Amino acid sequence: MIARNNGLATEVREKMRGGLGAVKIEHWFKPDDFGAKMRLCSRLVLAPGSSIGEHTHENEDEIYIVLSGTALLRENGEEIRLNAGDAALTKHGGTHSVLNDGTEELVTAAIIVQY
Repeated sequence: MIARNNGLATEVREKMRGGLGAVKIEHWFKPDDFGAKMRLCSRLVLAPGSSIGEHTHENEDEIYIVLSGTALLRENGEEIRLNAGDAALTKHGGTHSVLNDGTEELVTAAIIVQY
C-alpha cells in the first residue's frame, strides 16, 4: 500500500487537545489499513505559536519524529527541545504536549499504536 504525498486525506484541528492555534493532520494511513491496532499514522504540521495541549496516553504508545522545524516537548513534566531528526516515545500512562515556539513550521510524523 502506497500513500502519495499529493493525495493524503487532510484535516485541520483547532486548539487540538486544548492547545493553541491549529494543527494540520495529513493521514498517510487510516487505522483500518492496518492488521495491528493502530490509531494514527500521520504527518502533523504546526505553524509558529501553535501547540497540541497536554494529554495522557492510556493503553497506547506514541512516537513523534521531527521532520523539520523545532519543537518544545513537555513530557511527564520535563521540557525537552526536539530538532529535525529527533524522535520521542511517549509510553502507556505518559503525558505530553508539544509547542512550536520556533519561527518556521514544525512538521512531525506521529504514530500511535494501541495495546
